[in-house]
Amino acid sequence: MLHLILLELRRHAVRTVLSITGIAVAVATIVALQSVSTGIERSASGLIHLGGSELGLFQGGVGDLTASTLPESMVERVKRQPGVADAAPIAVAGGELHSSGSFLVFGVDPHSFVVRRLVFLAGRSLRAPGEAILGDAAARQLGLGVGGRLRLASGTLVVVGVYHAGVPFEDQGAGLTLGAVQRILGRPGDVTTIGISLAPGARASQVGPELERAFQGTVAISQPGEVARVDTNSLLIRKASVVFVALALLIGGIVIANTMLMAAFERRHDFALLLAIGWPRRLLAGLILREGVLLSLIGALIGLVLGAVGGRVIVHLFGASGLISPQLGVWMLARAVLIAAAVGALGSVYPALWVTRLRPAEVL
Repeated sequence: MLHLILLELRRHAVRTVLSITGIAVAVATIVALQSVSTGIERSASGLIHLGGSELGLFQGGVGDLTASTLPESMVERVKRQPGVADAAPIAVAGGELHSSGSFLVFGVDPHSFVVRRLVFLAGRSLRAPGEAILGDAAARQLGLGVGGRLRLASGTLVVVGVYHAGVPFEDQGAGLTLGAVQRILGRPGDVTTIGISLAPGARASQVGPELERAFQGTVAISQPGEVARVDTNSLLIRKASVVFVALALLIGGIVIANTMLMAAFERRHDFALLLAIGWPRRLLAGLILREGVLLSLIGALIGLVLGAVGGRVIVHLFGASGLISPQLGVWMLARAVLIAAAVGALGSVYPALWVTRLRPAEVL
Protein backbone atom coordinates (compact mmCIF):
# COMPACT_ATOMS: atom_id res chain seq x y z
CA MET A 1 0.00 0.00 0.00
CA LEU A 2 2.87 2.39 0.75
CA HIS A 3 4.12 1.85 -2.80
CA LEU A 4 0.72 2.93 -4.20
CA ILE A 5 0.70 6.03 -2.00
CA LEU A 6 4.21 7.12 -2.99
CA LEU A 7 3.44 6.45 -6.66
CA GLU A 8 0.41 8.71 -6.49
CA LEU A 9 2.31 11.48 -4.69
CA ARG A 10 5.06 11.38 -7.32
CA ARG A 11 2.54 11.32 -10.16
CA HIS A 12 1.06 14.65 -9.03
CA ALA A 13 4.25 16.28 -7.74
CA VAL A 14 3.03 19.90 -7.96
CA ARG A 15 -0.15 19.18 -6.02
CA THR A 16 1.83 17.19 -3.46
CA VAL A 17 4.32 20.02 -2.93
CA LEU A 18 1.56 22.62 -2.55
CA SER A 19 -0.29 20.44 -0.03
CA ILE A 20 2.85 19.79 2.00
CA THR A 21 3.60 23.52 1.92
CA GLY A 22 0.15 24.33 3.30
CA ILE A 23 0.58 21.91 6.20
CA ALA A 24 4.16 23.10 6.80
CA VAL A 25 3.02 26.72 7.08
CA ALA A 26 0.24 25.74 9.50
CA VAL A 27 2.62 23.74 11.72
CA ALA A 28 5.31 26.46 11.51
CA THR A 29 2.75 29.01 12.70
CA ILE A 30 1.82 26.81 15.66
CA VAL A 31 5.43 26.15 16.67
CA ALA A 32 6.61 29.76 16.22
CA LEU A 33 3.73 31.32 18.18
CA GLN A 34 3.88 28.75 20.97
CA SER A 35 7.65 29.07 21.33
CA VAL A 36 7.48 32.88 21.45
CA SER A 37 4.57 32.81 23.90
CA THR A 38 6.48 30.42 26.18
CA GLY A 39 9.60 32.57 25.82
CA ILE A 40 7.66 35.65 26.93
CA GLU A 41 6.47 33.86 30.07
CA ARG A 42 10.00 32.67 30.82
CA SER A 43 11.45 36.16 30.37
CA ALA A 44 8.73 37.60 32.63
CA SER A 45 9.90 35.25 35.34
CA GLY A 46 13.24 37.09 35.21
CA LEU A 47 11.53 40.33 36.20
CA ILE A 48 9.75 38.49 39.02
CA HIS A 49 13.00 37.08 40.36
CA LEU A 50 15.29 40.10 39.91
CA GLY A 51 18.22 39.90 42.30
CA GLY A 52 17.12 36.50 43.54
CA SER A 53 13.70 37.67 44.78
CA GLU A 54 11.33 34.84 45.65
CA LEU A 55 8.30 37.05 45.09
CA GLY A 56 7.58 40.19 43.09
CA LEU A 57 4.93 42.76 44.02
CA PHE A 58 3.44 44.66 41.05
CA GLN A 59 0.64 47.07 40.30
CA GLY A 60 -2.44 45.19 39.12
CA GLY A 61 -4.13 45.64 35.72
CA VAL A 62 -1.20 47.17 33.82
CA GLY A 63 -0.33 46.53 30.17
CA ASP A 64 2.95 44.83 31.01
CA LEU A 65 5.12 44.27 34.05
CA THR A 66 7.52 47.14 33.27
CA ALA A 67 4.57 49.59 33.27
CA SER A 68 3.85 48.83 36.93
CA THR A 69 4.12 51.81 39.31
CA LEU A 70 4.25 51.48 43.10
CA PRO A 71 5.16 54.11 45.72
CA GLU A 72 8.61 53.55 47.20
CA SER A 73 7.14 54.32 50.63
CA MET A 74 5.43 50.90 50.57
CA VAL A 75 8.74 49.08 51.04
CA GLU A 76 8.99 49.56 54.82
CA ARG A 77 5.40 48.40 55.30
CA VAL A 78 6.03 45.33 53.12
CA LYS A 79 9.05 44.43 55.26
CA ARG A 80 6.80 44.25 58.32
CA GLN A 81 4.39 41.76 56.76
CA PRO A 82 4.37 38.15 58.08
CA GLY A 83 6.63 35.81 56.11
CA VAL A 84 8.73 38.64 54.60
CA ALA A 85 12.43 38.60 55.50
CA ASP A 86 13.39 41.62 53.38
CA ALA A 87 12.03 43.82 50.59
CA ALA A 88 13.81 45.93 47.99
CA PRO A 89 12.50 48.67 45.66
CA ILE A 90 13.39 48.18 41.97
CA ALA A 91 12.78 50.63 39.10
CA VAL A 92 13.07 49.43 35.51
CA ALA A 93 13.57 51.59 32.40
CA GLY A 94 14.11 50.69 28.75
CA GLY A 95 15.13 52.47 25.55
CA GLU A 96 18.28 53.95 27.09
CA LEU A 97 20.70 52.28 24.67
CA HIS A 98 20.09 53.33 21.06
CA SER A 99 21.86 50.27 19.64
CA SER A 100 19.63 47.84 21.53
CA GLY A 101 15.91 48.33 22.15
CA SER A 102 15.87 45.39 24.56
CA PHE A 103 18.55 46.85 26.88
CA LEU A 104 17.11 47.54 30.34
CA VAL A 105 18.47 49.55 33.24
CA PHE A 106 17.56 48.58 36.79
CA GLY A 107 17.44 51.12 39.58
CA VAL A 108 18.33 49.51 42.90
CA ASP A 109 19.30 50.45 46.43
CA PRO A 110 23.05 49.61 46.68
CA HIS A 111 22.50 48.28 50.20
CA SER A 112 19.53 46.01 49.35
CA PHE A 113 19.59 42.21 49.18
CA VAL A 114 19.05 42.51 45.40
CA VAL A 115 22.59 43.87 45.01
CA ARG A 116 24.11 41.72 47.74
CA ARG A 117 23.02 38.57 45.89
CA LEU A 118 24.78 39.57 42.65
CA VAL A 119 28.04 37.78 41.87
CA PHE A 120 30.64 40.39 40.92
CA LEU A 121 33.12 39.14 38.34
CA ALA A 122 35.07 42.38 38.37
CA GLY A 123 35.04 45.70 40.23
CA ARG A 124 32.61 46.59 42.99
CA SER A 125 29.02 47.53 43.72
CA LEU A 126 27.34 50.94 43.26
CA ARG A 127 28.15 53.86 45.53
CA ALA A 128 27.27 57.06 43.69
CA PRO A 129 24.59 58.23 41.19
CA GLY A 130 27.11 58.63 38.35
CA GLU A 131 28.10 54.94 38.48
CA ALA A 132 26.77 51.83 36.76
CA ILE A 133 27.28 48.11 37.04
CA LEU A 134 27.01 45.96 33.91
CA GLY A 135 25.74 42.42 33.47
CA ASP A 136 28.43 40.14 32.09
CA ALA A 137 26.45 39.53 28.85
CA ALA A 138 26.05 43.30 28.32
CA ALA A 139 29.75 43.86 29.05
CA ARG A 140 30.71 41.36 26.35
CA GLN A 141 28.24 42.79 23.86
CA LEU A 142 29.29 46.41 24.41
CA GLY A 143 32.98 45.67 24.88
CA LEU A 144 33.07 47.47 28.21
CA GLY A 145 34.78 46.66 31.49
CA VAL A 146 35.50 48.31 34.81
CA GLY A 147 36.46 51.93 34.17
CA GLY A 148 34.63 52.07 30.84
CA ARG A 149 31.97 54.62 30.03
CA LEU A 150 28.38 53.54 29.46
CA ARG A 151 26.66 56.05 27.17
CA LEU A 152 22.92 56.08 27.73
CA ALA A 153 20.26 58.40 26.36
CA SER A 154 20.09 60.09 29.77
CA GLY A 155 23.84 60.57 30.11
CA THR A 156 27.22 58.86 30.48
CA LEU A 157 28.09 56.75 33.51
CA VAL A 158 31.29 55.09 34.72
CA VAL A 159 31.22 51.29 34.88
CA VAL A 160 32.44 50.28 38.34
CA GLY A 161 31.56 46.59 38.30
CA VAL A 162 30.58 43.61 36.15
CA TYR A 163 28.09 41.17 37.67
CA HIS A 164 26.36 37.88 36.93
CA ALA A 165 22.79 37.34 38.15
CA GLY A 166 21.77 34.21 36.26
CA VAL A 167 18.69 35.95 34.80
CA PRO A 168 19.23 36.46 31.01
CA PHE A 169 17.89 39.97 30.55
CA GLU A 170 19.30 41.13 33.89
CA ASP A 171 22.74 39.97 32.74
CA GLN A 172 22.11 41.81 29.45
CA GLY A 173 21.31 45.09 31.23
CA ALA A 174 22.82 47.51 33.69
CA GLY A 175 22.29 48.44 37.32
CA LEU A 176 22.08 52.09 38.39
CA THR A 177 21.18 53.72 41.66
CA LEU A 178 17.46 53.86 42.35
CA GLY A 179 17.36 57.66 42.18
CA ALA A 180 19.08 57.70 38.78
CA VAL A 181 16.46 55.43 37.17
CA GLN A 182 13.62 57.30 38.86
CA ARG A 183 14.89 60.47 37.19
CA ILE A 184 15.05 58.66 33.83
CA LEU A 185 11.42 57.58 34.27
CA GLY A 186 10.42 61.05 35.51
CA ARG A 187 8.76 59.48 38.55
CA PRO A 188 10.63 60.39 41.75
CA GLY A 189 9.46 58.26 44.67
CA ASP A 190 7.98 55.54 42.42
CA VAL A 191 9.29 52.05 41.65
CA THR A 192 8.35 49.37 39.13
CA THR A 193 8.27 46.45 41.55
CA ILE A 194 9.18 45.46 45.07
CA GLY A 195 11.37 42.38 45.25
CA ILE A 196 10.67 40.22 48.28
CA SER A 197 12.90 37.76 50.11
CA LEU A 198 10.86 35.26 52.10
CA ALA A 199 11.54 34.33 55.68
CA PRO A 200 12.77 30.76 56.36
CA GLY A 201 9.84 28.34 56.17
CA ALA A 202 7.52 30.87 54.49
CA ARG A 203 5.89 29.91 51.20
CA ALA A 204 5.16 32.26 48.31
CA SER A 205 1.72 30.69 47.83
CA GLN A 206 0.78 31.87 51.34
CA VAL A 207 2.66 35.17 51.60
CA GLY A 208 1.50 36.39 48.16
CA PRO A 209 -2.27 36.43 48.90
CA GLU A 210 -1.59 38.06 52.29
CA LEU A 211 0.33 40.88 50.60
CA GLU A 212 -2.45 41.37 48.05
CA ARG A 213 -4.99 41.69 50.87
CA ALA A 214 -2.75 44.11 52.79
CA PHE A 215 -2.08 46.28 49.71
CA GLN A 216 -5.19 46.55 47.57
CA GLY A 217 -4.54 46.99 43.83
CA THR A 218 -1.31 44.99 43.85
CA VAL A 219 -0.49 41.52 42.52
CA ALA A 220 2.14 39.25 44.07
CA ILE A 221 3.75 36.90 41.53
CA SER A 222 6.11 34.02 42.18
CA GLN A 223 5.69 31.82 39.06
CA PRO A 224 5.87 32.64 35.30
CA GLY A 225 2.41 31.14 34.75
CA GLU A 226 0.91 33.83 36.99
CA VAL A 227 2.13 36.69 34.79
CA ALA A 228 -1.20 36.89 32.93
CA ARG A 229 -2.84 38.05 36.17
CA VAL A 230 -1.08 41.40 35.86
CA ASP A 231 0.46 41.51 32.37
CA THR A 232 -2.49 42.05 30.00
CA ASN A 233 -0.15 42.12 26.99
CA SER A 234 1.07 38.65 27.87
CA LEU A 235 -2.53 37.44 28.18
CA LEU A 236 -3.41 39.05 24.85
CA ILE A 237 -0.47 37.35 23.14
CA ARG A 238 -1.48 33.99 24.61
CA LYS A 239 -5.09 34.36 23.43
CA ALA A 240 -4.00 35.63 20.01
CA SER A 241 -1.70 32.63 19.60
CA VAL A 242 -4.64 30.30 20.34
CA VAL A 243 -6.71 32.04 17.64
CA PHE A 244 -3.90 31.83 15.08
CA VAL A 245 -3.31 28.17 15.94
CA ALA A 246 -7.01 27.43 15.39
CA LEU A 247 -6.92 29.24 12.04
CA ALA A 248 -3.76 27.38 11.03
CA LEU A 249 -5.41 24.05 11.85
CA LEU A 250 -8.55 25.00 9.91
CA ILE A 251 -6.50 25.99 6.86
CA GLY A 252 -4.46 22.79 7.11
CA GLY A 253 -7.63 20.68 7.31
CA ILE A 254 -9.13 22.41 4.27
CA VAL A 255 -5.90 21.92 2.30
CA ILE A 256 -5.80 18.19 3.04
CA ALA A 257 -9.54 17.70 2.39
CA ASN A 258 -9.30 19.51 -0.94
CA THR A 259 -6.18 17.62 -1.99
CA MET A 260 -7.51 14.19 -1.08
CA LEU A 261 -10.93 14.83 -2.65
CA MET A 262 -9.29 15.87 -5.91
CA ALA A 263 -6.99 12.85 -5.79
CA ALA A 264 -9.94 10.50 -5.14
CA PHE A 265 -12.03 12.00 -7.94
CA GLU A 266 -9.20 11.77 -10.48
CA ARG A 267 -8.59 8.12 -9.56
CA ARG A 268 -12.22 7.05 -9.45
CA HIS A 269 -11.75 4.74 -12.46
CA ASP A 270 -8.76 3.08 -10.73
CA PHE A 271 -10.74 2.65 -7.54
CA ALA A 272 -13.77 1.29 -9.44
CA LEU A 273 -11.54 -1.27 -11.13
CA LEU A 274 -10.04 -2.33 -7.78
CA LEU A 275 -13.53 -2.72 -6.36
CA ALA A 276 -14.57 -4.74 -9.40
CA ILE A 277 -11.73 -7.25 -8.91
CA GLY A 278 -12.57 -7.70 -5.24
CA TRP A 279 -10.78 -5.04 -3.16
CA PRO A 280 -12.63 -4.37 0.12
CA ARG A 281 -14.03 -0.86 0.39
CA ARG A 282 -12.39 -0.42 3.80
CA LEU A 283 -9.00 -1.01 2.14
CA LEU A 284 -9.63 1.84 -0.31
CA ALA A 285 -10.71 4.09 2.57
CA GLY A 286 -7.53 3.16 4.45
CA LEU A 287 -5.48 4.05 1.36
CA ILE A 288 -6.95 7.57 1.28
CA LEU A 289 -6.56 8.05 5.03
CA ARG A 290 -2.95 6.89 5.02
CA GLU A 291 -2.13 9.17 2.09
CA GLY A 292 -3.59 12.19 3.92
CA VAL A 293 -1.71 11.38 7.14
CA LEU A 294 1.57 10.88 5.25
CA LEU A 295 1.19 14.25 3.52
CA SER A 296 0.53 15.90 6.89
CA LEU A 297 3.49 14.26 8.61
CA ILE A 298 5.89 15.31 5.84
CA GLY A 299 4.52 18.86 6.06
CA ALA A 300 4.77 18.74 9.87
CA LEU A 301 8.46 17.81 9.83
CA ILE A 302 9.23 20.70 7.49
CA GLY A 303 6.99 22.98 9.58
CA LEU A 304 8.91 22.13 12.77
CA VAL A 305 12.12 23.45 11.24
CA LEU A 306 10.43 26.54 9.81
CA GLY A 307 8.68 27.23 13.12
CA ALA A 308 11.88 26.95 15.16
CA VAL A 309 13.61 29.41 12.83
CA GLY A 310 10.51 31.60 12.51
CA GLY A 311 10.21 32.11 16.28
CA ARG A 312 13.73 33.51 16.47
CA VAL A 313 13.17 35.66 13.37
CA ILE A 314 10.01 37.18 14.89
CA VAL A 315 11.84 38.06 18.11
CA HIS A 316 14.78 39.52 16.16
CA LEU A 317 12.53 41.64 13.88
CA PHE A 318 10.85 43.20 16.93
CA GLY A 319 14.23 43.91 18.52
CA ALA A 320 13.43 41.78 21.56
CA SER A 321 16.12 39.11 21.26
CA GLY A 322 17.72 40.39 24.45
CA LEU A 323 14.48 40.01 26.40
CA ILE A 324 12.82 36.97 24.86
CA SER A 325 14.33 33.63 23.96
CA PRO A 326 11.83 31.35 22.15
CA GLN A 327 11.43 28.10 24.05
CA LEU A 328 10.98 24.77 22.25
CA GLY A 329 10.09 21.71 24.31
CA VAL A 330 9.90 18.07 23.28
CA TRP A 331 6.19 17.95 24.14
CA MET A 332 5.54 21.11 22.11
CA LEU A 333 7.16 19.57 19.01
CA ALA A 334 5.50 16.19 19.55
CA ARG A 335 2.13 17.90 19.99
CA ALA A 336 2.55 19.76 16.69
CA VAL A 337 3.27 16.47 14.89
CA LEU A 338 0.28 14.76 16.51
CA ILE A 339 -1.99 17.67 15.61
CA ALA A 340 -0.77 17.54 12.01
CA ALA A 341 -1.46 13.79 11.84
CA ALA A 342 -4.94 14.36 13.27
CA VAL A 343 -5.62 17.13 10.75
CA GLY A 344 -4.49 14.83 7.94
CA ALA A 345 -6.78 12.05 9.14
CA LEU A 346 -9.80 14.32 9.65
CA GLY A 347 -9.26 16.05 6.32
CA SER A 348 -9.26 12.64 4.60
CA VAL A 349 -12.46 11.33 6.20
CA TYR A 350 -14.89 12.70 3.62
CA PRO A 351 -12.78 11.69 0.58
CA ALA A 352 -12.42 8.20 2.11
CA LEU A 353 -16.20 7.92 2.60
CA TRP A 354 -16.77 9.16 -0.94
CA VAL A 355 -14.55 6.41 -2.31
CA THR A 356 -16.42 3.70 -0.39
CA ARG A 357 -19.68 4.76 -2.05
CA LEU A 358 -18.42 4.34 -5.62
CA ARG A 359 -20.42 1.97 -7.84
CA PRO A 360 -17.97 0.20 -10.15
CA ALA A 361 -20.56 -0.49 -12.87
CA GLU A 362 -21.51 3.22 -13.17
CA VAL A 363 -17.94 4.52 -13.06
CA LEU A 364 -16.54 2.03 -15.57
